Amino acid sequence: MNKRLLSTGLLLLSLLFSGVLQAVELNDNVPETYIVKKGDTLWGISGMYLVEPWRWPELWDVNPQIDNPHLIYPGDELYLVWVDGKPRLRMRRGREVKLTPTMRVTPLDLAIPIIPLDEIGPWLMRHRIMLADELNMSGYIFAGDQDHIISGPGDRVFGRGYFPEEERTFGIYRAGGIYVDPITDEPLGYQAIDIGNAKITGSDKHEVKELEITRVTEEARIGDRLLPLEERVLDATFQPRPPDAELEDAFMIAVDGGLTQIGEMSIVVVNKGRREGLEIGHVVAVYQAGDLVFDKVAEENVRLPDTRAGLAMIFESFEKASYAVILKASRPLKVMDKIKNP
Repeated sequence: MNKRLLSTGLLLLSLLFSGVLQAVELNDNVPETYIVKKGDTLWGISGMYLVEPWRWPELWDVNPQIDNPHLIYPGDELYLVWVDGKPRLRMRRGREVKLTPTMRVTPLDLAIPIIPLDEIGPWLMRHRIMLADELNMSGYIFAGDQDHIISGPGDRVFGRGYFPEEERTFGIYRAGGIYVDPITDEPLGYQAIDIGNAKITGSDKHEVKELEITRVTEEARIGDRLLPLEERVLDATFQPRPPDAELEDAFMIAVDGGLTQIGEMSIVVVNKGRREGLEIGHVVAVYQAGDLVFDKVAEENVRLPDTRAGLAMIFESFEKASYAVILKASRPLKVMDKIKNP
């Protein structure tokens, strides 16, 4: 269900930047032509051409001979031209596209995605950041069948608390660690860890809900939370773009698995969210604090400027925090590296 959505291409031509833009800067030795291959991503292709890959739509030029050039596919040929002294990338369709008088048949599941979405999709299904009130107000498992303390697939459990009307299927989540802002000490939310799924088998009108566990990543326990399943997918029409507002005191505060070093395609938690204007598709720069160096002439310690070390993109935004994927890293990154506007 979600794989089809996760594999669709990026809508390139709808991205408009405000204000006057400087000309895009090409990398050295870019190819004059490039044949799109299976496994390519738009980010990888744009990074091959551009110093600032998120400015891809400024390089793209509509080819009027191609219906719907927003999506590119394996076999398509990209070629570089110059228009009024500015680089433009055009495309020749390298595959047959079936047309009818009333509709176009486009196999979206074959389109080139912006990033390896099959790596991000499972993360979206397994992880959430939830505020304390959201967790406390949700339903929960309070008893297992035959006084079982832990339960697995096929076992019955009993729930109480808030269960939205007409909902029959729920995710089982366990509250993990709490994320805290490193500057203000404000709680940003709890990691909600995916434990499995359960479905209501009895009447949903009773205060006590009878459920059957249908899937687990580990045994369900008394106290685990029951949350309505969400169809959480990475929107295929998002556009990589810089944040509208200037980011202040933003950091990578956690990484999956508690690793000490972070590289490309790592998924990190950022201590800013929707309330600070971070949205899906926002591209941010990762900076590392400059070293403290002793100035022998002035006989004092001097902090060197921060060093830009990578790029990341927000792919899920919550109220007070966000998930981001590292798209580019010029050196090993680490928790508490700074997040700034690109």
